[in-house]
Amino acid sequence: MAANNRRMSGKKGAQVGSGGQRRRGLEGKGPTPPAEMRKGHKKNRIATAKAKQVQRRPAPRGRGGKGTSELVVGRNPVVEALREGVPANTLYVQQFIDNDERVREALQLAADRGGINLMEAPRPELDRMTNGLNHQGLVLQVPPYEYAHPEDLVSAAFDDGEDPLIVALDGVTDPRNLGAVVRSVSAFGGHGVVVPERRAAGMTAGAWKTSAGTAARTPVARATNLTRALEAYKKAGIVVVGLAADGEVELGDLEALGGPVAIVVGSEGKGLSRLVGETCDFRVRIPMPGGAESLNAGVAAGIVLYETARRRA
Repeated sequence: MAANNRRMSGKKGAQVGSGGQRRRGLEGKGPTPPAEMRKGHKKNRIATAKAKQVQRRPAPRGRGGKGTSELVVGRNPVVEALREGVPANTLYVQQFIDNDERVREALQLAADRGGINLMEAPRPELDRMTNGLNHQGLVLQVPPYEYAHPEDLVSAAFDDGEDPLIVALDGVTDPRNLGAVVRSVSAFGGHGVVVPERRAAGMTAGAWKTSAGTAARTPVARATNLTRALEAYKKAGIVVVGLAADGEVELGDLEALGGPVAIVVGSEGKGLSRLVGETCDFRVRIPMPGGAESLNAGVAAGIVLYETARRRA
């Protein structure tokens, strides 16, 4: 009996106290993931290399220059951006995505516009590209905006035989306000918008959407130093008008609006910065009998641009 027990103990199989580990090991790890999601596979390396094209690049120095590329993330934001004509060069679609109505519309809009690359990418790569944001399987790459130089706006106006009408933004950080100003400048015959290079809103997808397509024909210039850009305008014969709640001149009394003018709009909270305010030839207030303390940049610029266009007409 002892010998038989020894022979039985030498047999292979689950032993007492094993906890069923061998049984769980036989259950497998599920279906094999697609090639694009398996590290080391050729298709995974190709998908990763393509996705890395969206990494942001620093803006080059020089006249005007470009901004940085931007990602629009999520199904609704992507569809809205494509509807509004926001410039785009690549639409990334997650592999094996649920093909709902928004996904189909995004693909159709991108195909109809032309010039937009369609790329599939595994979900982990989209997660990395968007820093973990809820992309819902759709990511739209917006190319860097090509800014003009502040002097280019003046040259274009004089070349057309017109008095320059320019709006400069001082400390405006909301891209939607920038887009609204661009739209107003376009509506009232202005020649462009100037924004500082730092601590200011740039031409993002949000600004493009708010401009309602007018950003395609109204240039936005970027100034390394806004004060110096305004001083250069003054040397070129342009009157610099700053909007301020405590301005010395009321809008209706300013005769300078009939000639070459640069209108400077500050932030809603702080208004014009000290140096920019000191550079202005006039500090103008908009009469507000309703008692409001201030207007946002888009509304204020629209009022002054309307008054300017009315006088020039």
